[in-house]
Amino acid sequence: MILTGLIMAVIAVGAPMAMAADPAYKVLVFSKTAGFRHDSIPAGIAAVRDLGTANGFTVDATEDATAFTTANLANYKVVIFLSTTGDVLNAAQQTAFESYIAAGGGYVGVHAAADTEYDWPYYGGLVGAWFASHPAIQQVTVRVDDTTHPSTAHLPAAWVRTDELYNYRTNPREVAHVLARLDESTYTGGSMGADHPIAWCHPYQGGRAWYTGLGHTQESYAEPAFRAHLLGGIRWAAGVAAGDCTAPPPSNATQAESFSSQAGVQIVDKASAKGGKAVGYVENGDWLGFSSTDVTGATGFSARIASAGTGGTIQVRAGSATGTLLGSVAAPATGGWENWQTVTTTLTGTGTGPLFLVFTGGAGSLFDIDEFTLTKGTVTPTPTPTPTPTITPTTGLLSAGKPATASSVENAGTPASAVTDGNAGTRWSSAFADPQWITIDLGANRSVNRVKLTWEAAYGKAYRIETSTNNTTWTAASTVTASDGGTDDLTFTATTARYVRMYGTQRATGYGYSLWEMEVYGT
Repeated sequence: MILTGLIMAVIAVGAPMAMAADPAYKVLVFSKTAGFRHDSIPAGIAAVRDLGTANGFTVDATEDATAFTTANLANYKVVIFLSTTGDVLNAAQQTAFESYIAAGGGYVGVHAAADTEYDWPYYGGLVGAWFASHPAIQQVTVRVDDTTHPSTAHLPAAWVRTDELYNYRTNPREVAHVLARLDESTYTGGSMGADHPIAWCHPYQGGRAWYTGLGHTQESYAEPAFRAHLLGGIRWAAGVAAGDCTAPPPSNATQAESFSSQAGVQIVDKASAKGGKAVGYVENGDWLGFSSTDVTGATGFSARIASAGTGGTIQVRAGSATGTLLGSVAAPATGGWENWQTVTTTLTGTGTGPLFLVFTGGAGSLFDIDEFTLTKGTVTPTPTPTPTPTITPTTGLLSAGKPATASSVENAGTPASAVTDGNAGTRWSSAFADPQWITIDLGANRSVNRVKLTWEAAYGKAYRIETSTNNTTWTAASTVTASDGGTDDLTFTATTARYVRMYGTQRATGYGYSLWEMEVYGT
């Protein structure tokens, strides 16, 4: 049967749904490939043309990257990357596309759009997650998370279909609104665990981005439900259909593998863990220390754990592995090393200093720990007398030319020293993992009240500015949870410090943390 296009969507029984006509607009389908080429691309272009004819939008299709100019892109409400692969745009074309998105343009990525432009951090943020691997084509059950978005409202809660199923390098849930996910129990070869997004959307730097990992096969583009899924994404990206694509607020949980000191444990790879890693091989008497997590004012603790053993207990202590006990919580056997459970307790003890988690129990491996959250209550400051007015010294740049050290560097050309050399053309860049830090040694204790970070395209979304007098005990001076890159100019209550560091907990891209300059101000 020849399909001539659908209006909005097709419900399960196949009847068309009528709707008010959208205002006319244009869509550009871009299908250039510099790597693997999908034989479904012609079918995809034809399907988008059919949808345009039936729904009032005009479609242009090209594989010519010279179409990416500011003037030409301004003609389109949506640009569709249809199974593009590899490096498909040069620097000038990338800049034009970034300007198009910033001006309110819409992006739709289909399938191998996630296998595109790995050396362009902006694009990694736009698409939401890059491709990692895939098993053979097979049948899967897609679980629909959003039943009201125009791209998924027509779908059954359990959508059974056959396609090539992508695994991704990162989970996009923390940066995008997930529309649907793969149920890994219904097929083989999934590597992301219980939370495996396959379609998502999000606002991005002034524009709108929608992506589906489905659409590998030619048959997909003749499937009414998939065509309606694609149409809904196009209409949302064009701004003619409403849909909530707000990303969830960033988690304040700390990954257990971000410890600064430990005894006995190992970091293990786990697809079902947040971030793909957890702390494992936990035995009686082992412990973790977190120099960047201060327990002052802590009132509660929760942890995500899994155990196929006997379980055990997590002790929450202040200052050291033998420091003041603030509280403890049982970590029971959960029935499997992939069966995660959150355990919670109230902290009744009081203490100060860095957090230490001490593990107790019987013989052998007790449990794995993925992440934890330390809850703090409101602390009422003690009133102090109004000080006698004094002349405040002029605040100035303290960090120029000072030595800097970092947790890692991407390569020899991106050293830590670049952030204090005053050269806007040199940068520090870290390894492609979380967490990472960079520290500036001011040479002596100074009064510090401002830090200015100038990010390269690979920036930190969530991080802390921390200070220390001894390079061992750290105090958070400022916490950022949703940076959008560029320049972050942070001011805070003046604190005495010799060492100042940026401690990154969440990258905004698939690359590392990359800073042109890190400027520390004070007296």
